[in-house]
Amino acid sequence: MKKMLKPENAPAAIGPYSPGIQCGSIVFTSGQIPVNPATGTFPDGIEEQTRQSLENCKAILEAAGAGMENVIKTTVFLSDMNNFATMNSVYQTFFEGVYPARSAVEVSRLPKDALIEIECIAVI
Repeated sequence: MKKMLKPENAPAAIGPYSPGIQCGSIVFTSGQIPVNPATGTFPDGIEEQTRQSLENCKAILEAAGAGMENVIKTTVFLSDMNNFATMNSVYQTFFEGVYPARSAVEVSRLPKDALIEIECIAVI
């Protein structure tokens, strides 16, 4: 059975979807844009937006009893591939040991004109 994950310390969905889903031992986060859940605003710049997007993913994973160490796959959507190196420098600080598999792609536009969106798949 699937269970919706909707922690208070993560942004609410901005459409008809769940912030996260747990199905048995697998956890999926929806793509997380860098919305600060306390203020509803975005931080400036790709470094802080990457950090906030990953913190939002982390909050959803924690609601399922998981952590970043449980992540096996991420997908990173960038509005500008020129931000790839800066994103990487922040991204690597959220993982230790074996990094998850990852796709990173440039897209023409993200919700609310975010610079980045990140989604995760984890196994508990």
